[in-house]
Amino acid sequence: MTTHRLAELSTAQIARLDKTDAVAVQPIGAIEQHGAHLPVITDALTAEAISDRAIAALGPDSNVWMLPTLSYGKSTEHLGRAGTIAMSAATLISVCMDLGRSLAASGFRKLVFVNGHGGQPNLLDMVARDIRVETGLEVFPLMPGRFPLPEGIEPADPHYGIHGGHIETSIVWSLRPDLVQMEHAVKDGHVLGEIYAGMRHLTLEGAVPTAWVTDDVSASGTIGDPTAATREVGDKIVESQVATLAEVLTEIRAFSFPEVALPEVR
Repeated sequence: MTTHRLAELSTAQIARLDKTDAVAVQPIGAIEQHGAHLPVITDALTAEAISDRAIAALGPDSNVWMLPTLSYGKSTEHLGRAGTIAMSAATLISVCMDLGRSLAASGFRKLVFVNGHGGQPNLLDMVARDIRVETGLEVFPLMPGRFPLPEGIEPADPHYGIHGGHIETSIVWSLRPDLVQMEHAVKDGHVLGEIYAGMRHLTLEGAVPTAWVTDDVSASGTIGDPTAATREVGDKIVESQVATLAEVLTEIRAFSFPEVALPEVR
């Protein structure tokens, strides 16, 4: 095959693929505001680019196939900000379930969600198990943004940089510098340090999280410090995420659950 994009194959070509270890990769992101300096397609863009590069790095015989990116996601925390187009949780769950059913009907056995949006890992964890139960597919929800940073790189906003901050801005700057408007980048969201000051257990996201929307913590829409971003940092992070994802996809292709003999019911 000269492509790793499944949608570029014919139905006959897909039917002939060896499904015993074929891996279908679904990049999924969001269309949502990312402050005044980043495009609303940021999450979908990063999920697609990291997936595309990782699969390409595996070579033409990898039997790992990228599906068309699901650009919309559950972005209700950003509703009301211009350009945000959000699915409800129920809608996104239904879309993912239909995706799993369709892949299973085509003979696939492994599905990977490569997620670029921090607002939906819990939803994807849940729907992955439901797809597993209903279709038998082995499903792997993952987020490159949670991979370890390369050695020597530390976020400038470690306690509040969760949206359009130092790391995310650097990544987009690496992938699509033409879409980054650094002259509009502003530090915001650091009010979180004041909001949770003196709290022993409560955090924005953690063991005792707080349900939040952007308007609770940011005027600009940014939650982090994009002014610290550089393209060089982004290049290093992208290279690291691509390499790690390629390794993960190789492991997923080789992985399978053993068949367990269930005890007889007496």
